[in-house]
Amino acid sequence: MTDYNKNSHLKHDSASNMQDLKTAIVNGEADHLKMLLTNLVFDELQKAYLIDLAKHCDNADIIELLKDAPATP
Repeated sequence: MTDYNKNSHLKHDSASNMQDLKTAIVNGEADHLKMLLTNLVFDELQKAYLIDLAKHCDNADIIELLKDAPATP
């Protein structure tokens, strides 16, 4: 079983956080992505990039999760 409890790591390293988000999207790990999205606010460019990645992977559930994520202009 995979341990998705990386909260302390995610809060302190935004580059790793983005890499973890991209990995979850590419691997189709919707539950892991939900956990990673908790308490995150993207800027519009980050959000658009992640949505484009999810579209490329053709995963509608993940696209919707990302569209629902908060973002700042």
